[in-house]
Amino acid sequence: MTMIYVDADACPVKDEIITIAVRHERRAVMVCNGGIRPNPHPLIDLVVVDDGSDAADIWIADNVTAQDIVVTNDIPLAARAVEKGAAVLRPDGTPITAANIGGILATRDLMADMRAADPFYQGKGRPFSKADRGRFSQALDQWLSRQGGGAPGAVARRG
Repeated sequence: MTMIYVDADACPVKDEIITIAVRHERRAVMVCNGGIRPNPHPLIDLVVVDDGSDAADIWIADNVTAQDIVVTNDIPLAARAVEKGAAVLRPDGTPITAANIGGILATRDLMADMRAADPFYQGKGRPFSKADRGRFSQALDQWLSRQGGGAPGAVARRG
């Protein structure tokens, strides 16, 4: 059965994931370093990992399978999940697939180089919006409705 793994420490769509997981009767696993309250619903699990660097990411990567979906903004975790055949969604509804992970990794590395070269570089992403939340909910809902009909990359993105 499909599991939803959530890199939960800074995830802005935890409530949406819970609502959609319960509606589709799918287990969701919130993985964090602590500070998140357990949800009483039996389909929602909380895994608290050590405070170590990337401990939640490592736990998710070790447990995810090709039938599962991972919700994360962490690009290295997304790459590991895609490598294992899992579907990946960012909290803004953007799918990460085998077709686009290379470009996403390259952009991440380029931005890291820019920040290292200019300590005053203040590159800021755009703020998380209500539209992002809606796109995420729609993408996850559609992917779970298809149940094995493909990764979230198959979902048409409007906006």
